[in-house]
Amino acid sequence: MSAQGSPYTSGPPPQRQEHVPKRANPLRRTSDRFESWFRRFLLLVLVLGLPVAALSAGLTAYESSMRTVHAQAAERQEITARVTSKVKGDTEVAKQLAQVRWTDGKDTVRTGTARVKSGTPDGATVRVWVDQDGNLASAPMNTLNARTTGWFVGGMAAVGVAAGFFAVRAGVLLVLDRRRYAQWDAEWDLVEPLWSGRFRR
Repeated sequence: MSAQGSPYTSGPPPQRQEHVPKRANPLRRTSDRFESWFRRFLLLVLVLGLPVAALSAGLTAYESSMRTVHAQAAERQEITARVTSKVKGDTEVAKQLAQVRWTDGKDTVRTGTARVKSGTPDGATVRVWVDQDGNLASAPMNTLNARTTGWFVGGMAAVGVAAGFFAVRAGVLLVLDRRRYAQWDAEWDLVEPLWSGRFRR
């Protein structure tokens, strides 16, 4: 059998279909165009807003913490105190509360409760922090604490921006899908009687 008589070779060759841009697609709805542009807008906000929010929040927290570091360093000082109570040697607890005695800047002997290493003998000297009034205080915040706070706040800001991005995207898609379903239902109510009537003839 010759190739000329074959049904697969008869007729003109099929024309190559040109690519139809999305904008010219007649099936592309207004909601589809809005969704496409809105996704691009959200992606731009995520790419630009996430680093800006993380850096600004982190730097603000770091600067605030550094002000606290300087203030506490100026208000508190480390002095030597003497343990006046017996401290149990508990290996499971690094530090325990104990009674200590120290002399403040006015040569007044004072007593208080401070955390010392477990197993510290009675009468041993320890280093404690006191404020300007001579009262026991916690150790002042240091630069490492300020950096950690800045990184933590910056990271939380980045997570918040990312979570907001996905929440807004999901919310908008939900609203658009509900409108599409409602539009489909309305159009089906108009088309269904005409379409089903063809089978009743």
